[in-house]
Amino acid sequence: MNFIELINISKKFDRLLAVDKVNLAIVREEALGLVGESGSGKTTLARIILKLIEPSEGQIFYHEMQNIRRECQIVFQDPQTSLNPRIKIGEAIAEPLMIHKIVERRTSNFERRIAELLEMVSLPQNYAKRYPHELSGGERQRVGIARALAVSPKFIILDEPVSSLDVSIQVDILKLLKELKQALKLTYLFIAHDLSVIGYMCDRIAVMKEGRLVEWGTRDEILFSPREDYTKKLLEATLKI
Repeated sequence: MNFIELINISKKFDRLLAVDKVNLAIVREEALGLVGESGSGKTTLARIILKLIEPSEGQIFYHEMQNIRRECQIVFQDPQTSLNPRIKIGEAIAEPLMIHKIVERRTSNFERRIAELLEMVSLPQNYAKRYPHELSGGERQRVGIARALAVSPKFIILDEPVSSLDVSIQVDILKLLKELKQALKLTYLFIAHDLSVIGYMCDRIAVMKEGRLVEWGTRDEILFSPREDYTKKLLEATLKI
């Protein structure tokens, strides 16, 4: 069953057409990979899905989701810039709970939920009292994931979530994301430029170039039998890394 459906989505900034007539369906509980070079329109499309910006043309249908702001969350590429350096980790994780008025601040439920979220991403409970600069890059990204999970979303956009991390840390974060997806029955849109990461995480893959979707299919179809020269070049670039 389609969870989110995009029909003829376009987005124009001044004279730049960042997204051009994109048709895309995301199936419930799947991980859909969106791959392409920098500037291909991936993040713009993600922001449109999250309703952070409006499309210039086209329609989006959200099936089974009543509160889009709450049920769609995002994990950003750089956890360093997405966390306020003056706010402790516990407060950062709890911020979505307060925004959506789910749990009142400084109650037993408030503290319990922070502890649960830290445990879900395999961080000690005492990290709630730490500041972002006291954590490693991988630990900060775990905080970003916990923050996205705070409001029990159904759909999470992962925008290059491991590209700023060391390779050994990347593997740990990807394993965590897979475990969370299965345990919580989440739906993912996983954005990356690295097809090896996409191939590990995703059931289907869509390839984006200059604002258009140029190819899409199952993981095996895209990785082992790509049709487009652009996709083949992305695969070659991945193999050279």
